[in-house]
Amino acid sequence: KGEWLGVELTDAKGMHDGTVLGVPYFECQAGMGVFAQLVQLSGSGAAPSTVPAAPLPPAIAAAMAPTASENLGSTPLPSKETTTDSSIALGQQVMWNGKNAVVRYIGDVGFSKGEWL
Repeated sequence: KGEWLGVELTDAKGMHDGTVLGVPYFECQAGMGVFAQLVQLSGSGAAPSTVPAAPLPPAIAAAMAPTASENLGSTPLPSKETTTDSSIALGQQVMWNGKNAVVRYIGDVGFSKGEWL
């Protein structure tokens, strides 16, 4: 349960390339991606300077977004711009287990309950 993030490690080995169980969540080099809970990350850099668009109401966003089972192609699933509490943004530099990383995905996943980043 809880909120999760897909991150690309910048100088360490990860577990995947952003695709898990055949579902592409984000793109990165093979062996450089991991999914982590928000509490496992610490912000080490500023969020990107672009201002994200206003979010859609949750009911509309959920109706428009494909589910993991519907997206078995090569196009990554759409990502949220920020975590629910707005503490971390897509593209932000973070630390995961003492390793530098960049947030590449924020949203739902098909391999575990909860919101993943």
